[in-house]
Amino acid sequence: MELFILISACKTASARRITAVIPCYPYARQDKKDQSRAPITAKLVANMLAVAGCTHVITMDLHASQIQGFFEVPVDNLFSEPIMMRYIKQEIPGWQNSIIISPDAGGAKRATSIADKLNVDFGLINRSRDLRIKSTETEPRDTMKLLVGDVKDKIAILVDDMIDTGSTLTMAARTLNESGASKVYALVAHGVLAEANLANIASLPLERLVVTNTVPQSAKIKALAAADPEGKSKMVVVDVSHTIAESIRRTHNGESISFLFSELP
Repeated sequence: MELFILISACKTASARRITAVIPCYPYARQDKKDQSRAPITAKLVANMLAVAGCTHVITMDLHASQIQGFFEVPVDNLFSEPIMMRYIKQEIPGWQNSIIISPDAGGAKRATSIADKLNVDFGLINRSRDLRIKSTETEPRDTMKLLVGDVKDKIAILVDDMIDTGSTLTMAARTLNESGASKVYALVAHGVLAEANLANIASLPLERLVVTNTVPQSAKIKALAAADPEGKSKMVVVDVSHTIAESIRRTHNGESISFLFSELP
C-alpha cells in the first residue's frame, strides 16, 4: 500500500516517468486460478500499479514470466542466474561433478539454462499430489518422484525461484539423498521463509541454502541459527543490489539493460 501511495504522490506532482522497483513481486504465485472462484492476485497487483500511475516496473525472477503480460506498462524481469552461477563456481568445491536439479516441472527451464551454461547434467523431480486415502485426512498428500537424471555420487544443486514453507525443498532434498547424491545444495532467488516454518527450514537436509537479498534476511539468519541444534545457520545470502542498481542507472539514462539478463554488471 505504501508503494501505491508513493506512486500516486509522484503522479500528483507531475512526474514525467515513474518506475517501480520491486525485487520480489508480491503474490507472484497467484498467477492463475488453482480452483474455481479463486482470485488472480498477481493480475490485481499489476492493475493497481497501473492505476496508481506507474509507467515502468523493474523486478527479479518472476514466478512465471507470463506475469509480464498482466501489465499494460513495460516490465523488465531481471534474473539472479548470473550471480548464482558465480556462486557455484567460486563456493561449491567440485562443482564440475554436479547435477542441476529442478524440484518441480515448472522450474525446468530455469534449471536447464544453468546446467547448459555450466556444461553439467540436468535432473528433474516431479511433484504430484495424491488424493486423500482416508476420510479423516483433510489435505492431499505430496509425493516426489525423480524422473530424469542420475545423481549417484554427484553434487546435487537444487534451483528454485522461491522458498516459503520449505516443504518442496525438503522432499526434494530427501529424494536426492535417498538416490545417492554425495551433497545437496539449494539455490533460491527469493527467500521468503515463513516465520512459522523456520524450525523446519533449519533442519533441511542440505549442505547450504543460498538465497538473494531481494527480501531482507538478517533477522531470518539469526532465527535459523537459533533453531539449529549447533547454533549455525545453513543459509547464505548473495547480494543482487549491483544488478538492480545498474538496471536503474541504465533505465534512467535510456540505455539497454539486455546485458544484465545474462551477465553481471
